Amino acid sequence: MKKLPSRALQIIGAAVLTSVALITGAAQAATLDDVRERGAVRCGVNTGLAGFAKANSLGEYSGFDIEVCRAVASALFNDSEAVDMFPLSSVERFPALQEGLIDVLSRNTTWTLERNALFGEYAGTSFYDGQGFMVNKRSGIRSALELDNRPICVGRGTTSELNVADFFTVSDLRYVPIFFENEAESLSGYINGDCQAITTDRSGLAAQRSAMSEPESHVILPEVISKEPLGPMVPPNDSEWENVVRWSLNCMINAEELGVASTNVDNPNVGSTPSIRRLLGQEGEAGAQLGMNPQWCARIIRQVGNYGEVYEKHVGLNTPIGLSRGINALWTEGGLIYAPPVR
Repeated sequence: MKKLPSRALQIIGAAVLTSVALITGAAQAATLDDVRERGAVRCGVNTGLAGFAKANSLGEYSGFDIEVCRAVASALFNDSEAVDMFPLSSVERFPALQEGLIDVLSRNTTWTLERNALFGEYAGTSFYDGQGFMVNKRSGIRSALELDNRPICVGRGTTSELNVADFFTVSDLRYVPIFFENEAESLSGYINGDCQAITTDRSGLAAQRSAMSEPESHVILPEVISKEPLGPMVPPNDSEWENVVRWSLNCMINAEELGVASTNVDNPNVGSTPSIRRLLGQEGEAGAQLGMNPQWCARIIRQVGNYGEVYEKHVGLNTPIGLSRGINALWTEGGLIYAPPVR
């Protein structure tokens, strides 16, 4: 068999790589193309968690996690309402993402290695959290270290299920879990007195407490037993769509850092720095590089708001949830919220 010259091999190799790139690019463009053709973003959300995702009597959803999907819709369609909501339990969420029933999972979902490897890509961290415990004040319990041999309400299919077992093992405490199929049933079990404590993300505990008839009768214990970086997920192997979702979130974070809000985004004088002009599409090619309108980020800020506005509206100190910014403050304020630059 005659050996091909090295130059010929280089040409063939380049052709093969080009073909593979074209095929891969076509596959990666599938979600964005589908969303555009449909005219709406299919968003997987919590079945009901105050402050994060909850429907009113008309079935209209609002909340911190909802705003992530509304931001994507704003960027793509200049319409923050172009979102179809799919309420999902903790057990249903990953199959829905894998089976292509949703385009984005924005549902208080912790970023872990296993989930990233098995179910899809995380498009950033929208909320930094940690797991904790809540008890009734009448119990007299004031520390998680006093939960030895006490029944604990735990939801299945969550990181909470694994974290709490680790905590009791490391703390050398007797663990008495009472398992429920989802967070709602776990909360009902706690309210009905099946358990002396309930465990989940501390933001979730605050949300659950706010919806109780006597929220002041319940206390969230001081211990934080895990890291829970929460953020939106997208299907795997689709970098183009992943970038659309990631940068929609990054837009809101950068906007807060740069002082651009829904109240001033249309002020002609707001674009006083190169960073702000790039953010608002007044210069640079960010929109084109993402396959979106040059005004993609300005649309998000105008219709949804910056990160700080969204936080304060849904879970901040002046809401029933009452969460301080804490580690969810901007990095410039000593927190962890940080976004790469638009440039």
